[in-house]
Amino acid sequence: MSRKMMRADVHMHTSFSHDSKAAPEEMILGAIDKGLEMICFTDHYDKDDMEWGEESIFDPEEYFKVLLPLKEKYSGRMDIRIGVELGLRPYLGDYYRKFTAAYPFDFVIGSVHSVESTDPATGKLFEGRTDEEAYRTAFEEILTDIRSYKDYDVLGHLDYVVRYGAGREKAYTYRTFADVIDEILRQLITDGKGMELNTAGLKYGLPFAHPHPDVLKRYRELGGEMITVGADGHCPEHIAYGFDRAEEILRSCGFKYYTEFSGRKPVFKQLP
Repeated sequence: MSRKMMRADVHMHTSFSHDSKAAPEEMILGAIDKGLEMICFTDHYDKDDMEWGEESIFDPEEYFKVLLPLKEKYSGRMDIRIGVELGLRPYLGDYYRKFTAAYPFDFVIGSVHSVESTDPATGKLFEGRTDEEAYRTAFEEILTDIRSYKDYDVLGHLDYVVRYGAGREKAYTYRTFADVIDEILRQLITDGKGMELNTAGLKYGLPFAHPHPDVLKRYRELGGEMITVGADGHCPEHIAYGFDRAEEILRSCGFKYYTEFSGRKPVFKQLP
């Protein structure tokens, strides 16, 4: 592993997620091969999401039954933590509060995969709308979600929606949506929540990781400090994708530290 590469990938998926076929142990071995020191599993738990077949949730009892022995098995070779990526919807607050309280998660990502009850990845959000209109709708829903629900640690891939527009980044600048994005960032900071640098944007062919560097800079300007780093990989090949650029991105946006979570508590680490 390059001396400049991040040591930890804290956003990854396995066959417990609807969109991955990778066994958890495959992901662990892939992370070891990449030279990482720590990983956190964050499988999808998207309550009420039926767009991809069966509901996009996993059995949490089975999740811990499988992952805890692997955590023990590889304890000398890899620091393994167990998290979850919640699919936020405004009305699911009570449900998710009970869910996260019932299990010993290390880390909870709050992500918005549903805008007006559809995943932007299906394309339905863009029907009869310009990209700019769809992006604004998505950002407004994020703001509604994080005002409604607080029991998460970081907001996932803030500008995820941009992956799926017809013109993608051509209709997207921070400045265009500064009013609503600033409200999102202020809400995160007020609530003591972080954001993630999600390098999957690069994997999907965008010229930036999520969120756009201008958003990261603004978060820092407003006083935000809590940043986690994850590749959002769904197979071993995509673990730590783009991590050779992560340190440069964060430094250029004014950060000196990134964050890891253990037992839902943040630990600040100096950038490599």
